[in-house]
Amino acid sequence: MNITLRQISYFLAIAETSSVSGAAASLGISQSAITESLKVLEDQTGAKLFERHSKGVTLTYQGHVFVRHARRIMASVADAGRALNNRPEAINGVLNLGVTSLVSGYMLADLLARFRKVFSNITVRVFEEERSHIEHLLVNGELHIALMLISNLGNQQALGYEALVRSPNRLWLSPDHPLLKNETIGIRDLAGEPLIQLTIDEMAETSQRWWRQANLRPTLELKTSSVEAARSLVATGAGIAILPDLLYRPWSLEGDRLEARAVHDLTATLDVGIAWRKGSPLGEPARIFLDLAREQRPGKNRFMG
Repeated sequence: MNITLRQISYFLAIAETSSVSGAAASLGISQSAITESLKVLEDQTGAKLFERHSKGVTLTYQGHVFVRHARRIMASVADAGRALNNRPEAINGVLNLGVTSLVSGYMLADLLARFRKVFSNITVRVFEEERSHIEHLLVNGELHIALMLISNLGNQQALGYEALVRSPNRLWLSPDHPLLKNETIGIRDLAGEPLIQLTIDEMAETSQRWWRQANLRPTLELKTSSVEAARSLVATGAGIAILPDLLYRPWSLEGDRLEARAVHDLTATLDVGIAWRKGSPLGEPARIFLDLAREQRPGKNRFMG
């Protein structure tokens, strides 16, 4: 199997734009070149990576598996270039890094592994805390930088921040749910549906705010701090959930399928980013971590159901 970096780059562009035409436009090349590259890649791997439909493409299960490996490959190539050019072994120091629980489960591991692999002489101390406490530690100078939800950032006067991912919130539901027949879905269509509510990282408070703004009261079925539990409950028909695309996977751990659809009158996004204390220059370890995080942001952050 002779997979090239160009094939991987084209594949990721398709995944991130959910269409061949979007990938071609983002890369500035012809659609035929993208299509041919994808055909060769699927032939080489023996896997169907995308489902084709009238609105574009969506990743298959094998596509989701491959996209994770593809991103790691491209990240490793970038790290190799950095290692040759910057002599990272000469950089040392300490990085006190804050992270919220939801973000730690979905963005931290790969980023931290890259950082430690290339900059092995920088000691990284990770502190997982609630957002409000992380803000307190940043302002006090106990943390150098934090990877966290910035949608609800409280102390914007004292903290600087940069968004890495703006993830739309979508409706998760089982594959046989009647709402899938609707051409459009609004939040009022969901008021009588049993709701599975995620509680970590202020998700419950955020959800309650949406319902209050719509002058509706949800039918709460269950609260859970586990994304996997929410995914499994939705997939087996126990209820619906409104959760960000960042967390979406089309299969539960048990292998049950779940679907995701837009809610046309819900425009709020879950924003993940880097935060630091204003007025204090970032040290070299923090600046390096920020640069790596910028590189690792998933393209245009498009929905990939």
